[in-house]
Amino acid sequence: MMQKLASFPSGRRTKWVVLALWAALLVPALMLAGKLGDVQENDNSAWLPGDAESTAVVERAEKFRPADTVLAIVVYDRSGGITSADMAKAHADADAFQGVEKVVGEPQGPVKSEDGKAIQTVVQIQKDKSGWDGIGKVVDAMTEVGEEDAGGLGFHVTGPAGYASDSIKAFGGGGGLTAITAGVVVVILLLTYRSPVLPLLPLLTAGGALITSEAVIYLLAKNAGLVVNAQTSFILTVLVFGAATDYALLLTSRYREELRRHEDRHEAMAEALHRSGPAIIASAATVAASLMLLMLATLNSTQGLGPACAVGILVGLLAMVTLMPALLVVCGRWIFWPVKPGYGSAGATREGIWTRVGNAVSGRPRAVWIGTALALGVMAIGAFGLKADGLSNTDQFTDKPQMAVGEEIKNRHFPAGSGDPVYVVAKAASAGQVRTALSGVPGVAEVSPPVVKGDESLILGELKDSPTGTAAMRTVERARTAVHEIDGADAQVGGNTAIMLDTRDAAAHDSRLIIPIVLVVVFLILALLLRAIVAPLLLMATVVLSFAAAMGVSSLMFNHVFHFAGADANFPLLTFVFLVALGIDYNIFLVTRVREVTLLHGTRRGALIGLSTTGGVITSAGLVLAGTFAAMASLPLVFAAELGFAVAFGVLLDTMIVRSVLVTALTLDTDRWMWWPSALFRRQDAPRPLEADEPDREPALRDA
Repeated sequence: MMQKLASFPSGRRTKWVVLALWAALLVPALMLAGKLGDVQENDNSAWLPGDAESTAVVERAEKFRPADTVLAIVVYDRSGGITSADMAKAHADADAFQGVEKVVGEPQGPVKSEDGKAIQTVVQIQKDKSGWDGIGKVVDAMTEVGEEDAGGLGFHVTGPAGYASDSIKAFGGGGGLTAITAGVVVVILLLTYRSPVLPLLPLLTAGGALITSEAVIYLLAKNAGLVVNAQTSFILTVLVFGAATDYALLLTSRYREELRRHEDRHEAMAEALHRSGPAIIASAATVAASLMLLMLATLNSTQGLGPACAVGILVGLLAMVTLMPALLVVCGRWIFWPVKPGYGSAGATREGIWTRVGNAVSGRPRAVWIGTALALGVMAIGAFGLKADGLSNTDQFTDKPQMAVGEEIKNRHFPAGSGDPVYVVAKAASAGQVRTALSGVPGVAEVSPPVVKGDESLILGELKDSPTGTAAMRTVERARTAVHEIDGADAQVGGNTAIMLDTRDAAAHDSRLIIPIVLVVVFLILALLLRAIVAPLLLMATVVLSFAAAMGVSSLMFNHVFHFAGADANFPLLTFVFLVALGIDYNIFLVTRVREVTLLHGTRRGALIGLSTTGGVITSAGLVLAGTFAAMASLPLVFAAELGFAVAFGVLLDTMIVRSVLVTALTLDTDRWMWWPSALFRRQDAPRPLEADEPDREPALRDA
């Protein structure tokens, strides 16, 4: 059955059927993929679970203010002091803002600061299905009004609307990210294949997989309630390009081998797909299963990221086992020019760098794995310095956009929390008690009189600290404690600061829940694949140690080299899932080959030959994946830079050290116990050492 499936994409006639089917699929997919931005939910409140307190406040407060509105805080400044002409312009601008499409209600202000050097106006913007894109256009229109005839008066739009506008501009580099990612893939493939033409096929196939993935995700978001955002889009881009190209490397490497053994290229591809297909499918299924576990998250953004990325992995797999083989067979041997693998020609010799590494490790494997584990443990110590408690809006950019500049000016001349208060909704009968309790909370500067509608009341509290900082979030925690103690008030605290707090707490909960489950699921998959217990336990231990080391080094880099203010609250979870899932990928590629050889020649030879035959392609795959994630640094976002660096470094550490040295040394040291309690453990004879000059000419071994 597997042989029939493997021969379908490479058949003399069926290869054209495969190409026709993909062509027919890509036409509508291209149109649907372009609509993915239309269904993105980039507002933080849309990411929260339905039972979050700030979510409940959004719903209860709708009767007091226009629904689905975002605050824009307009700040003017003049170092020499605000003039009467400046105040007149601010008043005229406030009137003009009301004529801008999607600006609702009357602006609050303009208000001059006490030091007389700045002016503040608060404007409400309606948020519709266009999301951040629509808000960005409104902010641009307001900026045109504010900068016209300014006469040296500084103008900035900050607050939630300013953050949304600058964020969508930062994410707007997604097209550039795709180009950079594709460029990285081409460069690495050129170095790997040493052919100017061959890299085009994996690139075209990965591009088709990305377009198809985006089309499927758009349909799921529109019709099945899947929550996607701009973050999902850029992670999907690097993941599909990286993972799909990895699968292409494995397939092409095996295809090149089989072309030397088969005169007919169709037979060579069928054999290559039959041999490499199970490992590729198993690794893709493991990654997809790990990503699907993100659906257990309470944060809607994380919950939606898992299925979206799993779709990308599965579509990438489908493309690489159908479209890629068909393209390779259609092109023929010339695609490998200038070094075409001729029938009967000699392949690469066994004496390569990974053979030498294996021989070096085999001398004292126990000392090697203990030393390597200790070194990784030392690297992991830095993880204790990771500050993953969320980032303020101004700290989320690697540069300083106009929103951040405006926020600094506002905080310098006005109370830090002005214009972005906390919202407290309570029963009207308890409004006085709630106001009194809120007034006594440290960190609350001023409390407004209650606004009563029906049996509900709304009270606004101005914060002393910046609404996007950790000090303000601690104030919200104290405010909740204070108002929750009032019996019968049914008081709840919301607002933008509360949304940030609930997002951070939900991310921490998701990490505690999902990380252990991912470990258990991946262990079970490995146990079923390898039919053993010891090997999966050891492999899981190496992956966790590799993750800890990557986090430790990343933390040191973030704090002392890049000088980032901290990390996003869900950074540890996403980094863990990507590194564990992708790290298991390389485990599967290596250990399945080791197991095949072990069946014929024992664990010792299996470990050394497995490393020798897979080391090169796994290294190339690791470089591709690391390069694609490193491309995320092209976005001016701290989250993208941090996730890209951590995953790229972790993948390189995994491929260069953990897979080649640590896993090989553990396999050599445990020997046949690696496969306990499977039949492979019981059937092996005493290990036979591999002689340095022993030729490897057995056909069965070459097939393994």
